[in-house]
Amino acid sequence: MAEEIKDVMTEESPLLTVFRKEAHDTMLNRINLATAFKLTPQELRTEIENFVFDFAQERRAQITKREQIGIARELVDDMIGLGPLELLIDDEAISDIVVNGPFQIYVEKAGVMQLVPVKFRDDAHLMQIAQRIAHRVGRRVDTSSPLCDARLPDGSRVNIVVPPIALDGTSISIRKFSKKAMDLHNLASHGSLTEEMVRVLQIAATCGLNIIVSGGTGSGKTTMLNALSQLIDPRERIVTCEDAAELKLQQPHVVRLESRPPNIEGKGEVTIRDLVKNALRMRPDRIVIGEVRGEECIDMLQAMNTGHDGSMSTIHANRAREAFIRLENMVAMSGFDLPSEIVRAQIAGAINMIVQTERLHDGTRKITEIVEVTGISERGDIQYQHLFEFVPIGESEDHKVIGRFEAKIEQPAFLDKAITYGLDKELLNIMRTAIEKNGGETEDVSAY
Repeated sequence: MAEEIKDVMTEESPLLTVFRKEAHDTMLNRINLATAFKLTPQELRTEIENFVFDFAQERRAQITKREQIGIARELVDDMIGLGPLELLIDDEAISDIVVNGPFQIYVEKAGVMQLVPVKFRDDAHLMQIAQRIAHRVGRRVDTSSPLCDARLPDGSRVNIVVPPIALDGTSISIRKFSKKAMDLHNLASHGSLTEEMVRVLQIAATCGLNIIVSGGTGSGKTTMLNALSQLIDPRERIVTCEDAAELKLQQPHVVRLESRPPNIEGKGEVTIRDLVKNALRMRPDRIVIGEVRGEECIDMLQAMNTGHDGSMSTIHANRAREAFIRLENMVAMSGFDLPSEIVRAQIAGAINMIVQTERLHDGTRKITEIVEVTGISERGDIQYQHLFEFVPIGESEDHKVIGRFEAKIEQPAFLDKAITYGLDKELLNIMRTAIEKNGGETEDVSAY
């Protein structure tokens, strides 16, 4: 598999390109598709490999057996898989795949975006694969419905845009997730946070804090939310609400809900807000929302304020402070004409912690802030304090960001909750140790 992936990342000979096209066209004329689709994937692969071997001998083509096997795999991928994207999907080093029309595909590896010599045959071939992705999850994408969010069987997130919206041809964006579930210790080993931060987050989850993971596109919000969700007690009932199901909760008692777009008549839509409202009737201990982005925000805040402690979600924001602004704006989008001080009181009463993720310019991902909400001021402002913050201090010769994680507060406000669980002394010791590591400096409470 690794060798096949390596091959596809390099240019091929014109002879191989011609043979591939001839084999594809000939196979479509000779093979009985109705019979072929009744075979198992392995049986189909064997049949196609035999066809390619025979065709190569018939044409007396000067290609190796390894190249013949590669072409057979591509033909099978075209019939039942994702065509030329299959090898890229299988490469675990690739985190993002973006398709800009049939002849331009980029991948992100180790934080660097690069063009790869992988192409579709034409626009029709690309559209066929795009529709296959959508149909597998019961959605559609065509000229009358040109936008689609979907997912792959491995949980990877997919966005599809087709003409006439996409002016230069069908566009597919795939955000891959590691097949191995990442926990907080894995993320710490990659330098995304420290072990002290890991333990504080573990205590926060145990104490039932409502946590929002904030960050920009590609900053690792979903990865962090998945890691945090692993800390939930397996005895609890969890209901998840997502646009495209991509959370990988390991607990035994999980109910997964997924939104649905309207049909061709404009009916049958089920929004995230509908899911959150319904989740409240399902006797959940915790509600996990893949991403809050609109009017469902008010329902999420009400859920967090009415006994569903330990609920979690993500939000798009570049700083923790901006997350508060976005939450307030989204409440306004929900149609409730409430004074700002009432909205802020609702936010302060519902959310206990914001974990800020960021993708730095060198491609690495860090937890740049862990912010704790401490309450509401007399003026009606949300008060918060930093528990930890990532401070950049320079750049290495190979252009990697150098920085340090600094603890900011010796005594977190959720210490009283930690007392209930017998974790207060450990929490204090962790924060004191972390404060000592950065010279004993602390920070005052901020407000928004």
